[in-house]
Amino acid sequence: MLKDITLGQYFPGDSVFHRMDPRTKLILVILYIVALFQATNFLSYAVMALVTVTVIKISQVPPKALVRGLKPIVIIIVLTAVLNMFYTDGHVIVQIWKLKLTVEGIIKAFFMVIRIVMLICGTFLLTYTTAPVALTDGLELLLNPLKKLHVPVHEMSMMMSMALRFIPTLIEETDKIISAQKARGADFESGNLIQRAKALLPILVPLFVSAFRRADELAIAMESRCYHGGEGRTRMKQLRYQRLDYTALLLGAALVAGMIAMRVMGL
Repeated sequence: MLKDITLGQYFPGDSVFHRMDPRTKLILVILYIVALFQATNFLSYAVMALVTVTVIKISQVPPKALVRGLKPIVIIIVLTAVLNMFYTDGHVIVQIWKLKLTVEGIIKAFFMVIRIVMLICGTFLLTYTTAPVALTDGLELLLNPLKKLHVPVHEMSMMMSMALRFIPTLIEETDKIISAQKARGADFESGNLIQRAKALLPILVPLFVSAFRRADELAIAMESRCYHGGEGRTRMKQLRYQRLDYTALLLGAALVAGMIAMRVMGL
């Protein structure tokens, strides 16, 4: 299960999305989410599904990576579907005690599952096609106006980028610790909930020790390179909007406008 968590991973490539400015991709993700939440019926969801599939195809990200990324949230998806099916009023198909399975509930559950899947796939493409350093620079430049309010924009962007970058590292470390403990005879699957929780202690303790050690090593490395925050910092690669970025932003805005128009007209 741990190997299925792909959040924070970066897949190098030369696709259209890899060449985009990170600021453009951040804005496009926001526009995508807004457009997705405007979908209300089969036609609008079909449009968003077509957009999502097209974007995945253009990004050249392996579909298997997206499928693996969905595995850890299967429980959330199933729970959302069940709650919507049995707790939505409408035409009753089957009634079990106080639980009522309705036609409207099935339709709503279907839409919610599709929405969650597309939301995860669409947002994961941001980290899949953007290097951590570029993502940090793009986020910092987008939030630059907040510096006038004395908001530590650079520090916030750096912390978010590091958190995303360390997710795959910590997952790999956890997997190694679990394998080492199992080789020593540890059992993490049998017993009740309390016993399983206690069995996790041999994993959590070395994991926290490793995380703090990595954080300390990173802090020493940054200090040795005279890192003092964003003040006076320069960038090796200057971010500039290209024609590709303006075209993508126009398409994103058109998608949002189209989805809002479809919702207003009831299409």
